[in-house]
Amino acid sequence: MGENEIYVSLDIGSSKIKVIIAEMANNRLNIIGVGDVPAQGIKKGIIIDIDKAVESIKKAISQAERMVGVEISQVIVGVVANQVSLLETRGIVAVNSDKPEITAEDVWNVMDAAQVVPLSAEREIISLIPNQFVVDGFDGITDPRGMSGIRLEMEGTLVTGSKTILHNTLRCVERAGLEITEIVLQPLAEAAISLTDDDKEFGTTLINIGAGTTTVSVFEQGKLIYTFTLPVGGDNVTKDLSLGLNTSTANAEKVKLEHGYAFYDEASADEIFAIDVIGSDQPQHFTQVEIADMIEARMEEIFLLALDGLKQAGFNQLPGGFILTGGASGIPGALELAAKTLGGHVRLAMPDYIGVRDPAYATSVGLIQYAYNLAEFDERDLSNDLEPQGDESVSQTRTVKQSKPKKSENEKVTTKMKNFFGAFFE
Repeated sequence: MGENEIYVSLDIGSSKIKVIIAEMANNRLNIIGVGDVPAQGIKKGIIIDIDKAVESIKKAISQAERMVGVEISQVIVGVVANQVSLLETRGIVAVNSDKPEITAEDVWNVMDAAQVVPLSAEREIISLIPNQFVVDGFDGITDPRGMSGIRLEMEGTLVTGSKTILHNTLRCVERAGLEITEIVLQPLAEAAISLTDDDKEFGTTLINIGAGTTTVSVFEQGKLIYTFTLPVGGDNVTKDLSLGLNTSTANAEKVKLEHGYAFYDEASADEIFAIDVIGSDQPQHFTQVEIADMIEARMEEIFLLALDGLKQAGFNQLPGGFILTGGASGIPGALELAAKTLGGHVRLAMPDYIGVRDPAYATSVGLIQYAYNLAEFDERDLSNDLEPQGDESVSQTRTVKQSKPKKSENEKVTTKMKNFFGAFFE
């Protein structure tokens, strides 16, 4: 790996499209460029208008490019957890007898064998998470390469998702003129910067409250074991305020960001603000306590729905408690309300870097951290070769790339799945 590497992430959210350009030097991450624009053509994490989504992606990319003065051609893309299923799987192969030790080829073979499972036509394999390898009956092995043996097994978790969601995401990114270097399931990216190794080992629930959806993910014994998505998020809070205050959605969003408080008991009756209401030419005055009542009701519903979903799946109180992230989790008072509602230890997780110290950037920064870890473990290069904007060589390079034969979507997905496995070979 080089001393200074550039990584670019693309987070396609319901409310915002975020692009992060980061420089990795001596295992330290530096944010050098940010693109953050309103998302169009996306509803509750699902692409509903490809043309509008492509334009939003282009705008976010352009904004980040102008900030750094370079052109971006490759990105790390996050895949939403909507309709994701986790399936236990197992692969068994005979080790190549011509070689004295287990090689990377043997590992790929056993993982390929683990992927041979019946799937319905609308499902697609996103990734395979190895849990352990078994060599000649000896289990608990994390990396069998270099070991001697004649029989290699792998037990893992197969992550499958909606083929429509995955392929539409890939299509949008490619139509925006970008090459995908890595595809990452968003909860795994968020965990890369939000959870410690102990959090993942003991058992912890990660709750990402986004604009259109809330994703709940359970990590235990070092791996993701369960995830589900709720169709409510920060946008619902905004709509509640819009109705309750009889004002426009834009005004309601501004009130939420500037005066919002999610815990009614601690809201201030002294904080008063004016807002334009529909049907009146005079602004109306409200207190923080009045809007806290509305915000708390919706946020409490989100936490209760998350708790109910966990209980239905058989998860009660986990030792690691709950970790909140995502844009709506940053509303003041959300942490206190979560502790009261969820009944466990709760903390807020956000990137600790200048310019992105906000839980809304957890996914976009996490994508870079995850990809960097993956590249380090697998000794691959997922970084970008950025060129100054306006450089003639840039357009020539991009033209050459576009003229190459393109792989089919299935081939691309398979390649990304294989790339994913390197993260578990420490």
